[in-house]
Amino acid sequence: MTLLVSVFAAVFSTLIWYSNKRARELKCGMLCWLFWGASLMWFVDALFEYAELGADYFAPAAADMLNDFFLGLSVVALALIIWIVYLLIKDPDGVIKERLFVRKI
Repeated sequence: MTLLVSVFAAVFSTLIWYSNKRARELKCGMLCWLFWGASLMWFVDALFEYAELGADYFAPAAADMLNDFFLGLSVVALALIIWIVYLLIKDPDGVIKERLFVRKI
């Protein structure tokens, strides 16, 4: 379930980045890299878990699926927080710089 959540987030963010020029200006490419990296991490985890459990990997308990879903959502939330901090640091529109260095006469 964590792999599915990460892949859906990666595909969705990539589609937004590719189809929207404004999204590219807002550094959504970095968000895509975060989601695709998480997807790769969960894919490798799934491979190792399948090697350990075998066919039982495809029959998880409902509680395990719910826990994995919440873990996937928390990974997506963490990636969004990292992207927002990155966006605030890069300040592509100069909004923060303008607010910090405005002269009051």
